[in-house]
Amino acid sequence: MEIKGLERTIMAVSEQAEAPKLTWRRYQDGDTEKPPMEEKIMTAGYTHKCPTYVHRTAPCQGSCPSGHDIRGWLAIARGMDKPPVEGMAWQDYAFQSMVDANPFPAAMGRVCPAPCEDGCNRNMVDEFVGINGVEQYVGDWAIENKLGLGEAGADTGRQVAVIGGGPAGLSTAFQLRRRGHGVTVFEAQDHLGGMMRFGIPGYRTPRDMIDAEIKRILDLGVEVRMGVKVGRDVSVEDLEHDFDAIFWAIGAQNGRPLPVPGADAENCVSGVAFLDAFNKGRLQHTYERVVVVGGGDTSIDVASVARRLGHIDSTHEKDRTESVIQGFEANDVTETVSRQGVTAVLTSLFPVEEMTAAEREREDATREGVEIKGNVMPLEVVKGPDGRARALRMCECDMEGPKPVPREGTEFEIECDMIVSAIGQMGDLTGMEDLDGGNGLIATDATFRVQGRDKHFAGGDIIRPHLLTTAIGQGRIAADTIDAFLAGNPQERRPKIDVHHFNLLAELKNRELGPGTYDHAPTRGTSEANFAIHNYEDRGANQIIPHDDLFLGHFGYEALNKRDEKHIDAGQVLGNFEERIQGFTEEQAQAEGKRCMSCGMCLECDNCVIYCPQDAIFRVNKKERAVGRYVDTDYTKCIGCHICMDVCPSGYIQMGLGE
Repeated sequence: MEIKGLERTIMAVSEQAEAPKLTWRRYQDGDTEKPPMEEKIMTAGYTHKCPTYVHRTAPCQGSCPSGHDIRGWLAIARGMDKPPVEGMAWQDYAFQSMVDANPFPAAMGRVCPAPCEDGCNRNMVDEFVGINGVEQYVGDWAIENKLGLGEAGADTGRQVAVIGGGPAGLSTAFQLRRRGHGVTVFEAQDHLGGMMRFGIPGYRTPRDMIDAEIKRILDLGVEVRMGVKVGRDVSVEDLEHDFDAIFWAIGAQNGRPLPVPGADAENCVSGVAFLDAFNKGRLQHTYERVVVVGGGDTSIDVASVARRLGHIDSTHEKDRTESVIQGFEANDVTETVSRQGVTAVLTSLFPVEEMTAAEREREDATREGVEIKGNVMPLEVVKGPDGRARALRMCECDMEGPKPVPREGTEFEIECDMIVSAIGQMGDLTGMEDLDGGNGLIATDATFRVQGRDKHFAGGDIIRPHLLTTAIGQGRIAADTIDAFLAGNPQERRPKIDVHHFNLLAELKNRELGPGTYDHAPTRGTSEANFAIHNYEDRGANQIIPHDDLFLGHFGYEALNKRDEKHIDAGQVLGNFEERIQGFTEEQAQAEGKRCMSCGMCLECDNCVIYCPQDAIFRVNKKERAVGRYVDTDYTKCIGCHICMDVCPSGYIQMGLGE
């Protein structure tokens, strides 16, 4: 008897020297002999521990701040989970699964730093599954095919004010409309999108793509009041009077200045303000020498945009970069004066490889001519006779946790014409000072209720600046909390693993395979009854399945499909604002779906059926199959040998008491 994949895995290791060494569960690295399964079969005892099918959350999903059911829509891409409606495209079915948690798949497929891919168990075999690429492909397909988000729920008569039209606010508005609540979004800007639009350059988040994903939400009947700032145009008291609940998603629009002497120079600006001016079309050029202090994605965007904008030799005082950033309209000089290159230096307290910016973004910036210095800290902004910054004095440093420790005698200066601080953000609570929970942010509890304020909730950067996908996930959770509050059943706790979980009962009902009615009479031995889901346990809300619970020997080396990118070098960057990432083809998206190991859910591989020595495990009748219901066990035949669990690639089989 041979275990499927074991010899193939060993061969893959020897034949593909360039591939990482593959591993398999329960055996030591370096083993080349198959385990003695024949002996195990002959000596197995009657333990009464029989297969139980246990759903656990995959680590990709547990790592996703927006709470995507990633394993679920990868199963759709691979063709394992087929659309329940005849003629429905798999992309449509996958899109509907995605937007249950996140209504912005096209945007997040482009800019999310993909913590899901870092958590992917496939990293223990070769490389992670290209989750972002599949998400972008499905999101783009949905836009091209004009898919909507379904219908709003039945009207509840309740009204919710959402303050801020960024990712957190729009995510909340979407989820609340699905539940039938009336939603009014108050947005101070003249466009919706928040940091997706004003904090990220258009060559990373194309504006027509953002508009399309936002329109789907508005089509559900969300009302929008544009150009309205709470605290200036409408009071908090008015909102409390007119609405049953208020969700604060105003973002963190104020950048933090450098905490060093001289940082008040007029040509020291924040990264948030720099990108805001660029994305609104005001900022059309910058200075010749720019220093960006940061280390995160915002600092990368600032340096990369500066390299693209270039500088001009002669400008009016109004055309100075800091004047434009502060709100002045620049003269249209870029058509008559030739733009020239910019020297951009990005500095980080942490080593370059430990910067919070995504590795791909660091590599792109370096290729485009941005100089990145790691392990350095600012000491002072050096001013010239005119009071403007002429250099940034720095030194090398080491990090002790989050605190930089300077190295004595390593001081140096970087000459510059402008300094951009991209070291953090804080909110603007002008006119709403009572909401300030400290540091210009709003304090909430674990369910996103504002502390000490009845019917007030908050999420996104205004509670803690983080990723766009984090804001989207907080909006989803806050919508649950608000819905429960409006129903008179306020939530006190959330699940340990707070994501959009696979629901076997809903999957069965969706295919008209749900269990029958239970009469609640005491009974036992339910294997012949039709009111129960047999042999199944759902631990998804409490457990994430680790790689050592999988049989990794089932999986051979399969190269990661990578999205094509338009790479430009330092000599081509000036004036180049084309989108860099090119989406997957359908074939690539499906191939990545097939690389998914379906951690914590049946892979439909037949290993347990093939290797069961008692023929106790059998396939469910084809007409009765659904995701998670591919095989069943005849407990009268099972002898408890555990082989099915040993050969289960996805760790779906656990041994429990049977009868």
